[in-house]
Amino acid sequence: MTMAWYALYTKSRVEKKVALRLAEQGITCYCPLTKKRKQWSDRKKWVEEPLFKSYIFVDIDLALQSSQVRQVNGVVNFVYWLHKPAVIQDSEIVSIQHFLSEHSEVEALGNLVNIGDFVTLDSGALAGQKAEVVGFKNKHEVRLRLESLGFELVAYINQSQ
Repeated sequence: MTMAWYALYTKSRVEKKVALRLAEQGITCYCPLTKKRKQWSDRKKWVEEPLFKSYIFVDIDLALQSSQVRQVNGVVNFVYWLHKPAVIQDSEIVSIQHFLSEHSEVEALGNLVNIGDFVTLDSGALAGQKAEVVGFKNKHEVRLRLESLGFELVAYINQSQ
């Protein structure tokens, strides 16, 4: 068996349900979740939301399990790149998991980081990972791109050093 991670596109707002259905069938899947504080008219509450809207990841043997995955209610299709299902590197899945589990700040690499630069992070949850700087919201927030999907993660810069 040749196992690899693939990205799945799901119907809107069913990412967690699709992940549960896949897990019930014995398929290894990952739906990255982040906590956000939501406010209603009468209360505030912390809720878990998918980090990537309408996307989850599955670790499967594509030749043997792709039809089984496609038949799960809520799955639209695999995400394609160059007419093939996009393969996600193990290191990128691990980076996402570390980013969400450690909640640590990423330290600034210096004052001369510009949009379009490729950097290797030397500390924090993403230490050792290469990323493209795609933007700044303010002086404390940098947006980093994951190449295989084109998604961005937001890292908060610790400028106290």
